[in-house]
Amino acid sequence: MARTRSTKPSTAAPAADADSSRSKSAITLVPHSGEPPKVFILPSKATPEARIVTLPNPRTSQPSRYLACPDTGIYEFKRIAAPKSEPRSWLIEASTDSDQAKTGDNASAGSQVTMGSELFVATALDPLFLVLPALADAKASKGSEKPKRLFLSSDDHLDKLPQESSHLSEILRWDTTRRLIESRMSAVCDTVDAGDESMFRLNEDKLLEVIYQKAKRMSKSGLPPSMEDKFVNKVLEAPLMHRVSTASSTETDASSVSQTSTAATSIAGEQADETVTSALQASPETVELQKLKTAFEFICASYIPSGLADTLRQSFTGTGGPVDFSPLNDYLASLEKLRSETMAVRAQDYSRKRNMDEEEDEARMEKKRKMEEEKKKKASESRGVRELKKVNTSGMKKLSHFFQKK
Repeated sequence: MARTRSTKPSTAAPAADADSSRSKSAITLVPHSGEPPKVFILPSKATPEARIVTLPNPRTSQPSRYLACPDTGIYEFKRIAAPKSEPRSWLIEASTDSDQAKTGDNASAGSQVTMGSELFVATALDPLFLVLPALADAKASKGSEKPKRLFLSSDDHLDKLPQESSHLSEILRWDTTRRLIESRMSAVCDTVDAGDESMFRLNEDKLLEVIYQKAKRMSKSGLPPSMEDKFVNKVLEAPLMHRVSTASSTETDASSVSQTSTAATSIAGEQADETVTSALQASPETVELQKLKTAFEFICASYIPSGLADTLRQSFTGTGGPVDFSPLNDYLASLEKLRSETMAVRAQDYSRKRNMDEEEDEARMEKKRKMEEEKKKKASESRGVRELKKVNTSGMKKLSHFFQKK
């Protein structure tokens, strides 16, 4: 198997000519043309008989790539890539046998550098998801609320899956793979024996319990940080509240007074201390319920057909579901009410600020208008009047003085 090493652009200065002549690479990189190669990480327990096959995606029914091993099961490929802002690549070096290692002859290894750092990691997939679209494929009869399903053999169910560009019929020839798929069908179906053959019919209650157990294990083991931040922390996050505590500087034992404020205030003779707290805090039970709900939603959105997924969601979060979500629902209702009140307060503050801004704008416009009138008035005055305004009249008697009664 080839060995891979991660590389990234070097920022070191180029070496001297003498150093470069001494350190010649023992590996010759072969130029590659066409589609760049992809790096696959396969499970160590997969046997050499494992093959990459095409099967219909359980969610979209579109052809997708999977790894099928006749002894260990079926795997899906998860793409892992570095951010585009940090370009990387892989140096793929072909392994050599012991004789070549002893002689040091590895020039013909055919090593190469990939154009990207994508990794495709094979992770175990429950074969149940691959056959669910076939098990749920039934038309509701007229006048009934639930679809009417019949007991069918495994072959009859699997024949409902898309056959174009699919290798399902080939991997079903492996006895271990067929037994694995039929055992997973038995976990979610009612079964009856018809001679030497078993007949299967989907039981949604059994399916709900299986998906619930998967979601429970997923939430307990820990959700990915990005998923937990977006679908747990952000959903349960309450608006922040600014509290200002004021205490008298002369009376150290006086009780502090807390009040809601948008900024720290300073009062004469008092000291102000501002703290930012969450207006509502979710309990550990509420957080765990949200994690469980997120895990269940992820499984339904990734591996279950949309129609069946909607039915499972309603059954899971409903009154008769396996988990009581009332603490989470109560918290979300309180949180929604708090957010509405916060938005209303912010709208009032914005309206008040807008009115103040409009008043200030009107005052500025009025001041500007008066200044323009003054300029026009001064422009209309004659030169003589302007010159007379410059005369120093201090010490001179006013004209009315000469018309007073004697």
